[in-house]
Amino acid sequence: MRPTPEMTILDPACGTGGFLLAAYDYMKKQTTDKKQIKALKEERIFGNDNTSLVVSLCAMNLYLHGIGGTECPIRHCDSLMSAGDVRYDMVLTNPPFGKKSATKIMGEDGSITTEKEDYQREDFIATTSNKQINFLQHIMTVLKTSGRAAVVVPDNVLFEGGAGEKVRKRLLNQFNLHTILRLPTGIFYAQGVKANVLFFDKFPPIENGHRTNDVWVYDFRTNVNLTLVTNSLNDDHLKDFIECYSAADVTKRKETWSEENPDGRWKKFTYDEIIKRDKTNLDITWIKDESLADLENLPEPDELAQDIIENLEEALDIFKTLKV
Repeated sequence: MRPTPEMTILDPACGTGGFLLAAYDYMKKQTTDKKQIKALKEERIFGNDNTSLVVSLCAMNLYLHGIGGTECPIRHCDSLMSAGDVRYDMVLTNPPFGKKSATKIMGEDGSITTEKEDYQREDFIATTSNKQINFLQHIMTVLKTSGRAAVVVPDNVLFEGGAGEKVRKRLLNQFNLHTILRLPTGIFYAQGVKANVLFFDKFPPIENGHRTNDVWVYDFRTNVNLTLVTNSLNDDHLKDFIECYSAADVTKRKETWSEENPDGRWKKFTYDEIIKRDKTNLDITWIKDESLADLENLPEPDELAQDIIENLEEALDIFKTLKV
């Protein structure tokens, strides 16, 4: 993302401030000017979170690194309630995954009911209780024109219909969604949770046109097995993606996928190709998954059924032994 010292950086779901600290460290290395460093510490880094304890931890984390002025750079608020009046040069964020937004309400008789939260905002083109899609809409608003964003999102944001499809079309038409990084499962949350990073830039809206011309997808998920503990993600794993991304000059990007190299992880898709996909689905794969069985070599149905019966009978025998 290459933030520079004069940029304002926002994380609207900042947690304890990891993204903000990484941005600050990168920006600080670029200048020795005292006024610029002072401004960087006091006027460039911002974050929001809706959990008071986390806000306190993040503020302390930043202060220990010298970030913050007379006012705390971290606010305790629900970012999705309002876009506010301030716009930012860059948004770096990993919004919370999990269930759709909901509020628990206790009745007079002690019963608890759950009401979905559909955020009603004029700047949102779609009303939904899907938290991640709402965060994406929020980021679209709070970016300055010419602003840039890198956002971690779960797979459902890439393929969900209804509100999801509307937001993806807006992202393609009014923004330049130039890159999608498909991450391995289990590196942010529990094993099996699938995440991606969307990289996009904001431009003035245009009529009857689209800002995105090509979407470059890096598949760092298929046939990649990482874990949080025993085989965790490190810088070396991302070297190839960084080289392919070509941040210094994106016009020099070259696909590593080809007919001769079908397992190449870096592939370009045109706007026309994507817009024709069902529901403008951005969950794009092309590499053969080695973990999937070759359907042509599966046993006959009768053989599979017999195996299932034998396994069930064996399990019943074990339970009978335990009962005795």
